[in-house]
Amino acid sequence: MDFQQPEEFRMLQELVARFIKEHLLPLEPGVLARETGTGLLTLPAEDRTRLDAAAREIGLAGLDAPEEFGGFDMPVAAMVGVYEEFGRTVVPYELPPDSPNLRMLLETVNEDQRHRYLLPYAKGETHSAIAVSEPGAGADPSAMRTTAVRDGDDWVINGRKLWISRAEKADWTIVMAVTDKAKGSRGGVSAFIVDKGTPGFIVERLIPMIGGKYTYEVLLDNCRVPAAQLLGREGNGFGPMQRRLSSRRLQMAAWCIGRTERALDMLCAHAVQRKTFGELLSSRQTIQWWIADALTRLHACRLMVHEAAARVDRGDEARTQVSMVKVFATEMAWEVIDNVMQAFGAMGMTKELPLQQMANEARLMRIYEGPTEVHRWLVARNHLANYR
Repeated sequence: MDFQQPEEFRMLQELVARFIKEHLLPLEPGVLARETGTGLLTLPAEDRTRLDAAAREIGLAGLDAPEEFGGFDMPVAAMVGVYEEFGRTVVPYELPPDSPNLRMLLETVNEDQRHRYLLPYAKGETHSAIAVSEPGAGADPSAMRTTAVRDGDDWVINGRKLWISRAEKADWTIVMAVTDKAKGSRGGVSAFIVDKGTPGFIVERLIPMIGGKYTYEVLLDNCRVPAAQLLGREGNGFGPMQRRLSSRRLQMAAWCIGRTERALDMLCAHAVQRKTFGELLSSRQTIQWWIADALTRLHACRLMVHEAAARVDRGDEARTQVSMVKVFATEMAWEVIDNVMQAFGAMGMTKELPLQQMANEARLMRIYEGPTEVHRWLVARNHLANYR
């Protein structure tokens, strides 16, 4: 069992770290100021264009895209190091394309979809969204009510989707819908690619979230799409989507490692300078224990993330491990960042530091892609199955 990352993975992570330091961290004050003024965490289009160009110039575009599409075909084990570095900044920028949706496409597209959707997406030329959750059907897919009914050479989709990221700006959205009510979530749910501007695909409203984040509510009102828009096999929408979720949850866990390390760095730098009642904070047992516990949890979390990533890369079953990681990482980030905010006192409560934004995003991640309680239930259920 080798705990050492391959040299090429370490070099990639170091390259990303430099990219973050040189290009993203200088943008943080402006990002925080805009969130304070507008309530939304945004990045101007000109900044995003410049960052895309800088990423391409140093070879950071399409890292896990197939080589045939100009990518580098990096495995998940390499990408978690990339996500870890991006977790160290609150600037809302990610390297194109979005890895989880890319992996779902790679597993499901036919030859026509490969050229129309996968190729431009892998090259970072288009943007995507995925619509799964609904009012009353968030973490419980069996409660999904959106339907897709075959009508000649088309599918007609009706329903309502909630908490959809990037819905307004996406060039196309993967929509999950029930195609066989009798089978429901066990073989009766399919995935469809719905292009932006398709009649009946209506982005109804922007939903402000904490920390300046936002999602959308989408109405599908007799949304008619050609049969060629079916993604993968009919009734097999959940299989590829679950593997997509594994990729997203590992991505989030790696982000949490980066967030936690950034907060810990801030705490340590503050603790060796700040005095209270004549003593440095670094001499206080509470601060020392916060640091020791954070370091211990970071070490454990990183090992868990890399082990789960290796499972995914091998094609092994990893749902239990991914659920464990998602719980451990998000709860770790939330608690450590909160401790660091406490150590900074009143300054930790301001929007001048990135800590409040990091805390808000950690709080969101305890819900996104399955709340902590559901993942704990899944881990326990899967384990108890061995005793029946």
